[in-house]
Amino acid sequence: MKPSKSSRGRQSKPNNPQKSSNPQDRSGIRLNKYIANAGICSRREADVYIKAGNVTVNGKTVTEMGFKVQDNDIVRFDETTISPEEKRYILLNKPKNYISTVEDDRGRRTVMDLVKNAAKERIYPVGRLDRNTTGLLLFTNDGELAKKLTHPKHNVRKLYQVSLDKKVSINDLRNIASDNFKVEDRKVFVDAISYIEGQPKSEVGIEIHSGRNRIVRKIFESLGYKVVKLDRVIFAGLTKKNLPRGFSRPLTKQEINNLKML
Repeated sequence: MKPSKSSRGRQSKPNNPQKSSNPQDRSGIRLNKYIANAGICSRREADVYIKAGNVTVNGKTVTEMGFKVQDNDIVRFDETTISPEEKRYILLNKPKNYISTVEDDRGRRTVMDLVKNAAKERIYPVGRLDRNTTGLLLFTNDGELAKKLTHPKHNVRKLYQVSLDKKVSINDLRNIASDNFKVEDRKVFVDAISYIEGQPKSEVGIEIHSGRNRIVRKIFESLGYKVVKLDRVIFAGLTKKNLPRGFSRPLTKQEINNLKML
């Protein structure tokens, strides 16, 4: 028996239950953006988690790319309910003896202790400064921006003032600035290095965009110098102007726009 015309072609579409539920036809916010806005990760990373089945909406696993979340939907990521938060950007002038982690199982002081009242949203440090390094550290719940600021390919400017235990020779400055300089058998590309004007030759400014752990200290230690003080004075165009050690402040709208244009 042949199917009737009413069950074929265009006439069958009004009875198709999938049409109204097409994720592309819904209003709302795309699921990957919703996850990124919640500070979990970048949109691209969110797509991976969605595909892997880590996300549910109203109790149902969603794996479609482009699915849109409505205002009253309940979204869970790895069984934890999440919600998009207003983006916050906090700049801290970090003092010594604080570690750049959210929490520490040894009970040491963390940078989160210094910004606990800076925002009601959950914010996280962008990158790290080791315990004895001072200077600029950015906090945000903007996952996409955080990833951009920490990836070497974006060449985010980081300028450090280094105080050493003895004068740095001009030959060592040239060696560090060369294209063939290596630390632990790996090349290190230093964007700029020089003595600090008006200071002893043991005070050096170094600009670098490498994200390797403790790389500035390792550069000088590899040449026989001991780093007495290390201070990050510029990060992604942000400076310590009018920001005392141990204090934090929200970024201005202009500073936020500048970061997003990097």
